[in-house]
Amino acid sequence: MRVLLVVYDNDAYMHSFPLGLAYIASWLIDAGYDVEIYNQDMYHYPDDHLRTFLDNNKFDAVGLGFVGGYYQYRKVLSLSKAINRSKNRPFYMIGGHGPTPEPEFFIRKMQADAVVMGEGEVTVVKLLDALGGKKPLKEVMGIAFCDGDKVVINERRPLIENINDIPLPAYHLFPMEYYRLLRKPNAAAKDFTMNILSGRGCNFKCNFCYRMDEGLRIRSNEHIIDEIKFLQSEYDISYFAFADELLMTSIERTESICNDMIKAKLGIKWLCSGRLNYAKPSLLTLMAKAGCVYLSYGIECIDDQVLKNMKKGLTTKIIAKGIEATLAAGISPGFNIIFGSIGETRETLNKGVEFLIKYEDGVELRTIRPVTPYPGSPLYYYAIDKGLLKDCEDFYENKHINSDLLSVNLTELSDEEFYQALSDANKRLTKNYFMNKMNIALDEIEKLYSEKNATFRGFRQ
Repeated sequence: MRVLLVVYDNDAYMHSFPLGLAYIASWLIDAGYDVEIYNQDMYHYPDDHLRTFLDNNKFDAVGLGFVGGYYQYRKVLSLSKAINRSKNRPFYMIGGHGPTPEPEFFIRKMQADAVVMGEGEVTVVKLLDALGGKKPLKEVMGIAFCDGDKVVINERRPLIENINDIPLPAYHLFPMEYYRLLRKPNAAAKDFTMNILSGRGCNFKCNFCYRMDEGLRIRSNEHIIDEIKFLQSEYDISYFAFADELLMTSIERTESICNDMIKAKLGIKWLCSGRLNYAKPSLLTLMAKAGCVYLSYGIECIDDQVLKNMKKGLTTKIIAKGIEATLAAGISPGFNIIFGSIGETRETLNKGVEFLIKYEDGVELRTIRPVTPYPGSPLYYYAIDKGLLKDCEDFYENKHINSDLLSVNLTELSDEEFYQALSDANKRLTKNYFMNKMNIALDEIEKLYSEKNATFRGFRQ
């Protein structure tokens, strides 16, 4: 059975390696399926090119995975039309965090045959096995499927307990020379970058998160380091971006992986998502020694009551201490702040702006986006309960038209007041960032001519 997995173009010049799809591909190959990748991302094919490709190539199944988002929704709608118009239309399956919370809506909207809900490796193989053996789809756990005019939603499949048993992503099927060129914070010009996972899941319960799977499953240090060595050897990867929800799941776990990285003498740079309540000076020093150059922190807000409303498990004091310790360790912090959560005001937004300006280190332009109640998140169901949102169709068709615009206003501000406050905030942040960049550039010019700086490499962006 031939299976085509589609990597869609997200309108970026360079794209991140599609880890989720690569894990699915690997599992399918191990199960004996013939897998091919359609790289719309690298080649920027128009959406209808997929219809032509399917017309000229026979596949038994085609699969697309995506997360919740206005762009992803509209992109997959367009690609679905191409798939459904093809002369040799294969069995069409979709999966990922996007369709999992509301599979019936997505099956009807995309005219897909099935949704693979949640973790997909085992489920997609069982689904294709059922198709090949002509078994009823109602016996396949973890899927929703179209049965005539009715959508049937089966029982969810249990998660894979030991994720060390999952084979490495099928890197060989993908254009690695393309993906490794992606730039990340503090990467040198000669660094090649690749995404990697240290585990799956998260033990925290932030109310805006649409992650559907409960709990946390961690790969062994040995398994992670073996994959790093493989990617170093096969593709000259020198910078690793841990793309899971949270590598810094505890102080003990983070110390353990860092110590084993140091013992392995990997000589790499890496980044990950971090937790500020674990951002202690001694741990951060160890992380820097192991090669960590950037930590992405979910700060979200600089107000204790709003943080409590979000169920962040953080306080403003913990946040400030953690950021200061991160900077002192020589690691660049990523400041993720959103606006519009329950209890937010102009004053809470201003606290976030002041915080970002205070700790500006010039590594990134940092702006603030509205909070979005994605389907599957507690905030989504809160918005429905309060009459601010009708359902999934209302969210995707009417409300969520851009990630920098309001989907649902959860504050006491009018929409106009909300936008004015966010406009003022992001103007301040943008001016501050580029003013600092201009001062750095002017200082370089001064040193070039006053100190005859022979290391200067030209006026470049």
